[in-house]
Amino acid sequence: MMRSMFSGVSGLRAHQTRMDVIGNNIANVNTVGFKSGRVTFKEIFSQTVRGAAAPDSQTGRGGTNPMQVGLGISVSSIDTLHTRGSLQRTDNPTDLAIEGEGFFIVKGGKDDTYRFTRAGNFGLDKLGNLVNPDGMNVYGWQQLKEGSTTEYDTEQPLEAINIYEGKRTISAKETSKAVFEGNLDASLTGPVSSKSEPALFDDTAGPYTYTDILTNVDGKETFSVPYTIYDKLGNEYTITLTFVKNIVDDTTDPAQPTTQWFWYTDQVDPSTDIGAQGYVKFDENGKITEGQTASMDFIPPVEAGTNQFPVTLDFSNLTQFKTDGSVKATDVNGYPPGKLVTFNIGSDGVITGVYSNGEQQSLGMVGLAFFENPAGLQKVGANLYIPTTNSGDFKKGVKPGTEGVGTLSPGTLEMSNVDLSKEFTEMITTQRGFQANSRIITTSDEMLQELVNLKR
Repeated sequence: MMRSMFSGVSGLRAHQTRMDVIGNNIANVNTVGFKSGRVTFKEIFSQTVRGAAAPDSQTGRGGTNPMQVGLGISVSSIDTLHTRGSLQRTDNPTDLAIEGEGFFIVKGGKDDTYRFTRAGNFGLDKLGNLVNPDGMNVYGWQQLKEGSTTEYDTEQPLEAINIYEGKRTISAKETSKAVFEGNLDASLTGPVSSKSEPALFDDTAGPYTYTDILTNVDGKETFSVPYTIYDKLGNEYTITLTFVKNIVDDTTDPAQPTTQWFWYTDQVDPSTDIGAQGYVKFDENGKITEGQTASMDFIPPVEAGTNQFPVTLDFSNLTQFKTDGSVKATDVNGYPPGKLVTFNIGSDGVITGVYSNGEQQSLGMVGLAFFENPAGLQKVGANLYIPTTNSGDFKKGVKPGTEGVGTLSPGTLEMSNVDLSKEFTEMITTQRGFQANSRIITTSDEMLQELVNLKR
């Protein structure tokens, strides 16, 4: 009779533990990145009243099963369920959610140990460190692979991500190339042919001074293209590139005449009065055949405080048809210095800064951790986990979207995976289980009372 009472007590204890876990789940229904718990039970060792007996074939007697009385229940496991929670959109650039497996890596200082979390409600401190609400640094990489401007060396040790240090401004970059695309109007007036009228400019002579060029093109139809270049210090210069039809040559093959254009810039060497100039040639189909690339040496004024630099001019995408001239500088590199205006985080974890000069630059990459058995991680509070002997070791950080971890969803947060309908159902069954076990105790007590009352 006492066994039934102790069984009831074990049932009360086990169901109380289950109710504790349910209460914790419901309390964290709105906790970012929270993973709910689950309690399972197991029976306690049973007392054997009589062992099993095998059948006897000689006597014909049958076998008997063991007789056992159970001694109650105990908690078998308290599991952490790492199912994915729903995503909540916040549009905060530092809020991150993981689409798939993996954990963010944080640490509370250089001497602290790594902790791991699914809660991506991060922010910036005044120094530009990416931190969680408790001030723990978010870890990743800030060292690019040699020769790359966007790809990070994930084999390097993890480091705390800082958005501002050395990145508040971006240095100026001098122009090294200018790509031109568009059409030169074939109907522009110029020499009719090499037979009837000489070329404006002799491509076997030269170079021409800027004064001579202006004299030759005086009264002729030209097409001008302005474009902007920058020196090493970020000084801005507007250059005008001018095209003039030079000659239509049909002496080699009258059936396949070619048209040659002369081009020049208005930037000249003050000491020689000579600037960049050259020729481009088109076939009878309007396709460029010669002069696809050229080079100019830009000479900044003395007060600019920097030296001259070469600029490659790319004319390979020019055409010549009878339609309006449309040549434009479509791709001119180089830019002035700029200040960091904003930043965004991509699904691959790369943090990209946007600067006031319109340029973008990689600022760092958020790293993720992967564990073979996430359920084996140990909760340490504040939405954080640490590894255990059954979770697998943390070996290195992983780039989002590779090696088994998911990609990032910027501007969103992973919410709690607690299912309230399930928790309330579990609460009801737990309450009934607790109630039933309490009845076992009271009934056993009444039976003991009756036993005591036998002697009066």
